[in-house]
Amino acid sequence: MYAKRVRAALRGWGGVGAMAVLCALALAFVLLLPCTQRTPHAPGRGGQAVADGVQARAGDCTAADAQNQTLSPSGADGPTIDAIKSRTGAKRKLIVGVDQNSYHWGYRNPNTEGAELEGFDIDLVHRIAQDILGDPDAVQFKAIPTSQRISAIQDGRVDMVVRTMTITCERLAQVAFSAPYFKTGQQVLAPKSSSISGYNSTLAHKKVCTAAGSTAHTKLDADRKAGTLPASTDISTTVPNQLDCLVRLQLGEVDAVVTDGALAASQAAQDPTVELKGAAFTTEYYGVAMKKDASDLVRRVNRVLVDYRANGWQASYDTWLSATLGKDSGPSEPPAPQYLRTS
Repeated sequence: MYAKRVRAALRGWGGVGAMAVLCALALAFVLLLPCTQRTPHAPGRGGQAVADGVQARAGDCTAADAQNQTLSPSGADGPTIDAIKSRTGAKRKLIVGVDQNSYHWGYRNPNTEGAELEGFDIDLVHRIAQDILGDPDAVQFKAIPTSQRISAIQDGRVDMVVRTMTITCERLAQVAFSAPYFKTGQQVLAPKSSSISGYNSTLAHKKVCTAAGSTAHTKLDADRKAGTLPASTDISTTVPNQLDCLVRLQLGEVDAVVTDGALAASQAAQDPTVELKGAAFTTEYYGVAMKKDASDLVRRVNRVLVDYRANGWQASYDTWLSATLGKDSGPSEPPAPQYLRTS
């Protein structure tokens, strides 16, 4: 396990007829376009060069299989990895967007020398850096708010984001994802003394906080419109980072927080006056996010994850998460990966 802390400076805290003919031609082109992705027979570390390809067409993705819309593993280099390796001197580092406020995930521990970053996501970053650059500490960490994770990738500010980021079809239209490395679900966090009992009618007339751009806010908005969440539930409070919701809760500005259960459990560990209310009401998977055209990097990260699931994942889980999520709970083992098959 690469739980070695790194001391890194943070930078920045993302005519109708004619039209019909054109549409028909465009559709024919798409249908006749040959596949550029090939699934290798074995995900070996060497072998042939990585073929360029796209992650998945938006129409191929459904909420139930979003986590499977990724490329097969490969250890081969490609243009994205070559560009990372070509950095010289002190700049020869993997640039990764992370959180620094999520306890046991990406957390700048004030009780360590240099207030080092640590947690489950940070361990994975070190493992990826070791594989690509031969040094687990060859990382430049950048603190990225929840709402800026996608823009940071698209703008090239980071090579990847490892920040408790759920794989969704909507996000797959904007960035590429690795295979999943963690399974979780949305849950409600509220004071122990609260009458709220979970994601149900007890949220009526309550003010709920979520992070802007999060799957939690998307879910609440959709459910309130569909009538499965009380219409009187106030979901107007959004913040840049999900931890800011805990502060709002502590100040009495909101009645509850909805976020990933894995994160909520860590927040409850920080504040003994709050607790998880009810069971998880979604199933979600975290993945490493990268640029859509970075096929070689996606395949490489998936290769790293193959090894990490076998050796390293469990040790990191036991170090950071078992105390709050349990050793025999659903998230206590890595999710099994599936990959796109294009031939």
